Amino acid sequence: MPPETTALAVSADAASDLAVCKALLAKGSKSFSAASWLLPRRMRDDAATFYAFCRVADDAVDDSGDPGRAVERLHIRLDRIFGNQPEADPVDRALARVVHRHDMPKAPFSALLEGFEWDAQERRYRTLSDVLAYAARVASAVGVVMTYLMGVRDRDTLARACDLGAAMQLTNICRDVGEDARRGRIYVPEDWLEEGGIEPQTWLGDPTFEPAVAGATERLLDEAARLYARSRPGVGALPSDCRPAIRAAGLIYADIGRVVRQREFDSISGRARVGLPRKLWLLTRSWWQSHDPELGLDAAPLPEVEFLLP
Repeated sequence: MPPETTALAVSADAASDLAVCKALLAKGSKSFSAASWLLPRRMRDDAATFYAFCRVADDAVDDSGDPGRAVERLHIRLDRIFGNQPEADPVDRALARVVHRHDMPKAPFSALLEGFEWDAQERRYRTLSDVLAYAARVASAVGVVMTYLMGVRDRDTLARACDLGAAMQLTNICRDVGEDARRGRIYVPEDWLEEGGIEPQTWLGDPTFEPAVAGATERLLDEAARLYARSRPGVGALPSDCRPAIRAAGLIYADIGRVVRQREFDSISGRARVGLPRKLWLLTRSWWQSHDPELGLDAAPLPEVEFLLP
């Protein structure tokens, strides 16, 4: 086969694999799919590929009767992707192209798999550090990957991306306290609940809104606010065409925290939501808001995310 014919075949295969990834994105997350349009065109396909792998991996663990074995299998697939010998799966092939084009590190991908396993195991989190270790795997790792896809490899900027990912995850936890509890899960630090007189396992049997729950939610939102502030100098270190999307993500998630505060930290009787008009206003704001000066860019990383950084 002439070289030009081989090149055309490889190109067609790549396009077909990418189409599968985009279909998974469109089906699996309308929010992420819509948000991806804020990213510069040069990043959208790679972001869709990354999302598709996350979706496939999460489903593989969730749908397995043996999460540990499922994660072992995913690690084997990941080893092959990073060895540039992916399995005959369109998502694996597409991700291998992205990984090698950007010379990606494996650590954040492995961390994501571990986070999926922790969820499947219904792991409990006693301290704030334990919760941040979880956030490092399911959220900060995503920030690291996205930062690499933007073409940024600076350690300080990556650390600020970790801060933003952790802040967003803590906000998610505060929004979903009741929903998670009704599924038998607690993500707020259990020692904070115990300080307020709540025995976590007993409370899970009848998750009601109590002052101690409100107090723990408020403390976690305060920690999220601190991390949002730490993350802002990192936005200014990103390429200019990437800043609006990252600002928008931070503004919208932080606004969920604002709604939780307005509800007096009650995430049991209902779920905090940011309405479409407010989201559109925040999206508009993300385009003209100036970024913070680089003062503070070099703040020490959270100990829980050090393993994600070069």
